[in-house]
Amino acid sequence: MAGLDPDLRARLLADPSALLDDREVMRALIAARDADIGDNVIDIRGRAMAALESRLDRLEAAHETVIAAAWDNQSGTATVHRAVLALLEPMDITGFIAGLQADVAPLLRVETMALAVEGTWPGLPGAVSLPPGAIGQVLAAGRRTPRGDDIVLRRADPVADPLHGGIAVASEALIPLDLGPGQPSALLVMGSADPARFTPAQGTDLLRFFAQAFRLALIGWLNR
Repeated sequence: MAGLDPDLRARLLADPSALLDDREVMRALIAARDADIGDNVIDIRGRAMAALESRLDRLEAAHETVIAAAWDNQSGTATVHRAVLALLEPMDITGFIAGLQADVAPLLRVETMALAVEGTWPGLPGAVSLPPGAIGQVLAAGRRTPRGDDIVLRRADPVADPLHGGIAVASEALIPLDLGPGQPSALLVMGSADPARFTPAQGTDLLRFFAQAFRLALIGWLNR
């Protein structure tokens, strides 16, 4: 039987890792070995290599998942930082509130963003006005008790909603805001056409950071 091509043999002897790193070649070698020894003999080394290969595949998949999650988190952090900077650009409170929908919503890749307050407050032009007690009812959404100051992420009714400027959204984020004594009960509202954009299982750290930056900026405008 003819042996290896001399050039190929020389390359393999010079760099055997080229052979060992090729999974398909190693599978073929193991299969050839199994065929030689017959069905009545168990090759422990071949079984061990197969088990190690399976474990390596799982480790690589887990590694790729961790890297993807880290990248998503980094990308999300950078997006929120840009949105916070956009909050600092307006020169008056009218531009500050109007900029939520015009400037900040596109940065966060949501279709709607608005500030809702209970009662009528001339000092908050452009905010959505709600009757007293409405924010607690919106947050409760059929539950027996509201969720207090918790962020609520959930599916939304696919109908036009005044909270979202008359736009139908598929999911929403509701963020209660404590503006201090003498100030209205307030709610920061985000809406997305993607039903999976906001779900209860998602983390809220970045949203909390953005909401805190928005709250402090809004309090600054109210105290002027």
